[in-house]
Amino acid sequence: MTAQDELRLLPWVGPDGKPCFLSTGAHGGYVSRLADHIEAFQLGMASQLLEHARQVLDDDTEDLEELHLLTGQLAGALRDVLRVATSRGRRPVTPGHR
Repeated sequence: MTAQDELRLLPWVGPDGKPCFLSTGAHGGYVSRLADHIEAFQLGMASQLLEHARQVLDDDTEDLEELHLLTGQLAGALRDVLRVATSRGRRPVTPGHR
């Protein structure tokens, strides 16, 4: 396989929960750009959630329901960030894309 024919792990899963891949060319198409935007959104949300977690933990909250919700959100964000990291580790970073 050449670099142009590499499979890209997409930032979403199929209906059965299995990973989705895209065969990418030299110039990203619509689905590739959509995946880039979703990855950027996921990374931004993870950053905001991390800041919220710091605030909740700094407040020494004893609200178990809030902590349970926060834990679930952090687990989801970590899953998304790991998927982005895995995807980006499989393909070269092109100028203008991170």
